Amino acid sequence: MRKRHSAGILALALMLLAGGCALLVYPRWTAWQYGREVRVLHSRFTAGTAAAASQPDDPLERLYQELQRRNEQLYQTRQADLRDPFSYEEAAVSLEAYGLEGGVIGFLQIPALELELPILLGANEENLKQGAAHLTQTSYPIGGQNTNSVLAAHRGYYKTPMLREVQRLQVGDTVYVENFRETLTYTVAETRIIQPTDVQELLIQEGRDLLTLITCHPLGGNSQRYVVYCERVA
Repeated sequence: MRKRHSAGILALALMLLAGGCALLVYPRWTAWQYGREVRVLHSRFTAGTAAAASQPDDPLERLYQELQRRNEQLYQTRQADLRDPFSYEEAAVSLEAYGLEGGVIGFLQIPALELELPILLGANEENLKQGAAHLTQTSYPIGGQNTNSVLAAHRGYYKTPMLREVQRLQVGDTVYVENFRETLTYTVAETRIIQPTDVQELLIQEGRDLLTLITCHPLGGNSQRYVVYCERVA
């Protein structure tokens, strides 16, 4: 009887140990799987941009000119439509019309966090599940004076950390945006905690070329926003 009791305790202990190991391993496995998916997506993106650029009419050059025009319009109108919450969510440009598939306009790379995320147009929930989402009515991520491209991402998601450790970013850290045309280099200039209604904190700043990263704050909550302002250096 005592042997059966001991065997039962041992079996329970082994089950608990196995469950604990699974809890430790699962986040690492899902993060590795997500990283693999991003690498495949990146390869397809590179192949797609090369194919589009080789066409006689170069649709990517037309896309670049269109986004430049829209960025200038956003600056001139002082982003008047940014007050509408739905203006964040719906992409105003069809990338497919220019030969880019899946709504991906480029990739965000943050070496300090060992992080790479696809950038998708429109900050809707589906896009936020996949990577960093560009807030419509902010500048498109192609750089240029009088621009501020705002990218939102989850602070932790079931299959990848995303911006979970955003607080580790320090002033001077390098952040890259690889779009369909070139790679833009930024450095972190400032971090700030704001309220969800502080739309003015996301506006274009006169004479600057900015990339703004935004995520939920505090970790595990959603009452505020953690913002990282990055200024272009190359």
